Amino acid sequence: MIAIQDVSKVYGQTTVLAEISLTVPAGTTLSLIGPSGCGKSTLLRVVMGLITADAGQVAIDSEVMTPHNRLALRQRMGYVIQSGGLFPHLTAHDNLTLVTRYLGWPAEQECRRIGELCSLTGIDQDLLARRPGKLSGGQAQRISLMRALMLDPPVLLMDEPLGAIDPLVRYELQNDLRSIFRKLGKTVLLVTHDLGEAAFLGDRIALMQEGRVIQDGPVRELLHNPATAFVEQFVTAQRSPLQDI
Repeated sequence: MIAIQDVSKVYGQTTVLAEISLTVPAGTTLSLIGPSGCGKSTLLRVVMGLITADAGQVAIDSEVMTPHNRLALRQRMGYVIQSGGLFPHLTAHDNLTLVTRYLGWPAEQECRRIGELCSLTGIDQDLLARRPGKLSGGQAQRISLMRALMLDPPVLLMDEPLGAIDPLVRYELQNDLRSIFRKLGKTVLLVTHDLGEAAFLGDRIALMQEGRVIQDGPVRELLHNPATAFVEQFVTAQRSPLQDI
């Protein structure tokens, strides 16, 4: 479970997060959506412990994050960013084993886990000898997901993981991600700007505006009972032009 309580963050005169409180129950997916600059990626980084909040707290499975346990809690969270975030000078295999080698995993354990993840994500193990520059966007993103899952963390944080991928590959990965979420039962906090993607992958949606959560609930609530004029405008702006043809 992820519990975010009264989290605030200010940079200079700009309030990026304003007393955010959200809970993601174990085994569920919460999609964070909103316009650029609304604070959703900053909130994800606060949960990951990459940014320290000015106020409030984050707890992972009831353990409150502090400067003393931040590194240990990070090892219980997988993190996937847009474009994969793989180290370009390392092969895909070495990207996967970077943390496990630091933790002293034996080679047999690494090999077994990589095999499990290749099967889960549909990646051919022959591709692991390539560097990221020799992989397609979809392949790189699958390997980034494998890296995030390497330690089998209970929590998965995803920041626009499909934002830089062409529509056909994105469609395929959306289906694969939903299948993986359901199969593994991870607790997932997903950032996306796409309402359709948020609804497809998430059990709940939290819409943010200017550092605040404006509405939190099932997608049907946003569609049929918008809490504010902004929510209605945001939903309307997501309408496909094909609907009008």
